[in-house]
Amino acid sequence: MAKREFGTKIKAGRYRGRIHPDFDRPAFRLSLASVREFTASPSVEVLLDSRNRVVGTTLPVDPPRHIEAVIKEFRPQGFHRLKTVAVASKDRKAWRGAAACLARNVPTPRPLACLARRAAGVVSESYYVSVRVFGAREIRHLLRELGGEARRQLLAELAAFIRRAHDKGILHRDLSDGNILVAGGPPPAGAPRPAFVRDDAPGVPYEFYLIDTNRIRARRGIGWLARVKNLVRLGVPAEDQMFFVDAYLGERRGSARLRAWYKKKKKNYTDYVALKKKLGLRGLAKRLRIS
Repeated sequence: MAKREFGTKIKAGRYRGRIHPDFDRPAFRLSLASVREFTASPSVEVLLDSRNRVVGTTLPVDPPRHIEAVIKEFRPQGFHRLKTVAVASKDRKAWRGAAACLARNVPTPRPLACLARRAAGVVSESYYVSVRVFGAREIRHLLRELGGEARRQLLAELAAFIRRAHDKGILHRDLSDGNILVAGGPPPAGAPRPAFVRDDAPGVPYEFYLIDTNRIRARRGIGWLARVKNLVRLGVPAEDQMFFVDAYLGERRGSARLRAWYKKKKKNYTDYVALKKKLGLRGLAKRLRIS
């Protein structure tokens, strides 16, 4: 029997998709029908405008109730656009990735809706809507700003977070420091314990969230080689890389094989990124409209 997909099917204007049952209200559906106007509005906060466009905005749910949301507009081009005839669009993949995280208690911004418009079977517009997490930012910033023991504390907690996600079968296939949000940090001496700290993790000063959930896949189990390989995209400073890997491995930190595997895959990935920059492959792909 096919597993029932999370959320409720919706038709919102020209779009088809799914909506979180808790937000299935007429006003919210109406706002989703105008999602393109929201992303193009000069009043929204543009968080990213590159291969995809990401904006922060306020959406009506049940007036006067509103919600602060993030809308990600996918811009399928070239071959990736043609693929949507046979495979799920990125908005639907993002929805399924977020639903998998929620089902397995791995933090991610709450999914609100996914929407796509098709023409002749091909996706021409695609959107994913989630709750905005204020006070959180990409972990890449803290990795650059912190040093010494402060950074190692962050890395130790990050390692524990990723280990828990892997233990629960959540594999992010683009686990970069731009796809992990982090909120909070060590409070000043004598300050009260932050409200965002979970009851099941007393004393933990950071809260992490996985984003870019269209790259997330749910697995029954993840082998150790795949786990360690999954860490290499994170921009951990060179001097702390093995500290981070050992923190992730825990009781397996003495495994010379896994440590060597990380070093090999990290070097391969670093060399690949350097070559791609040297050849300008990203710009070429953009000009050819294949990315």
